[in-house]
This record gives sequence, C-alpha cells and structure tokens, in this order.
Amino acid sequence: MLQRLAIRSLAYDWRDEHIPSFDSELRELQARDIRMTAFYLLGSWPVNEETAWDHPQTKVVLEFLKRNALKIEVWVVYRGEGAAEPANDEAKYESAARRVGVLADVINKLGCRLAIYNHGGWGGEPRTMLEIARRLESKNVGIVYNFHHGHEHLDQMPGAFEAMLPYLVCVNLNGTTRGGPKIIPLGKGEEDIGILRMIKASGYDGPVGILAHRSEVDAERSLRENIEGLQMLLAKLGDDAALATY
Repeated sequence: MLQRLAIRSLAYDWRDEHIPSFDSELRELQARDIRMTAFYLLGSWPVNEETAWDHPQTKVVLEFLKRNALKIEVWVVYRGEGAAEPANDEAKYESAARRVGVLADVINKLGCRLAIYNHGGWGGEPRTMLEIARRLESKNVGIVYNFHHGHEHLDQMPGAFEAMLPYLVCVNLNGTTRGGPKIIPLGKGEEDIGILRMIKASGYDGPVGILAHRSEVDAERSLRENIEGLQMLLAKLGDDAALATY
C-alpha cells in the first residue's frame, strides 16, 4: 500500500495485537526501501530509568529499538502525569520536565530522540510542550505537532507555531474546520490553506505527515485523499517545488 502511494517513510503506530509482528514489519519496510522514522510509544511515564523497563508496553518498544539498533524518534503523548498541582505555572512546568526527562534519558541511551506528541489536555498545549522542550534541550527533546488535535489552538496561531519552531520534528496535517468535525480529509477544511500558508511563512522545513485516521474508510483511500488534498493546496499556493515532490 505504501509503495502504491509512493510513501517512503513511516511513523509506526500500534496496539498490543501488533507486538508479535514488530520485527517482521520492520524487515518488510527495509526490503522495500521505506524508512521507519518514528515509533509511537504507549505506556506510562516512569519515575526513574529502571521503572521505564518495568511497564510492559514501554518495555516491548525499548527492546525492539535496542535489538534492531534503530536510531529514530520516539513519539510520546504526555498528559500531565507526575506534574505538580499548579501552585504556580513554573513549578508545574518544572515537575513535568523532570518526569519527561526520565524517559528522555532512557530513549537517548538507545541513540533515539524523544518527541512529545500533542493529543489533547494540558500536556498537549503548545505552551506546555514548548516549556518542557526548552527545559530539556540537553536531552534533545522535540515536538510533534498535530493539527487534528489542535482545533482549540487555532487562535494561538501563528505565534504558538513560531514559538515551537526550534523544537518541531514533524507537523501532521489534517482537514481542519473550527468547531469540527475533528477528522476530515486534508483540503476539505476551512482552515487548511491558511495553515499551509502559515507553515510556509514560518520557514519550517522539516517532515510533514498525514494520517489514515478515519474508521469509516479504508486506510489507503484515506491516505490517498489526504495526498490529493495536499497536492490541491500546494497548487493553490503556487508552490511548484513542494508540489513536485508528490
């Protein structure tokens, strides 16, 4: 499917039933010259490095990365676990950074990079991700920003996007209309052309992702509609250089 769509890199999402096929799927990707660039990490946030290997879902990912010597990004959702009660914002951000930093140390020792993936809540706010990444610059913590989880952040743009820019490792696009629905094809949202203009104006030159995140249609159709929507938007922007890559 990825070959048919000319997709050459993949951020791998999974559920427990996929664990037995981690290695075989990696080999299939490698055989077809498709890069696994990131791996989504489910599990809890450890209180120290030792307990990171105790959580079953975290352990299987760490072991997979280690035995395959993968040097990739690890995308993790942070919802505020371990953050102090908000006596003040500074204390809350600092305690959150300490908790994220524990897992970042584990990931760094495997030669990988942790990136915070916004998925709603306080931990997915641009300001929260930015403050954590700033405090963990020495651990090379990045941010994956997903517009399908960013409807409530639109009023913060472009300022929030520009602030996150030094830490952005990937931007995932989705059709976006204020007030929803949350998941629609790229190019069908009222805000889509404005979002692309903003990204282009910011100077961001990193990876851009699309998701097959619609249960009502086949994954290949969902991805193809997103690719076609992106092509249409790029054409509207007159971005011939970007359009040529598709």
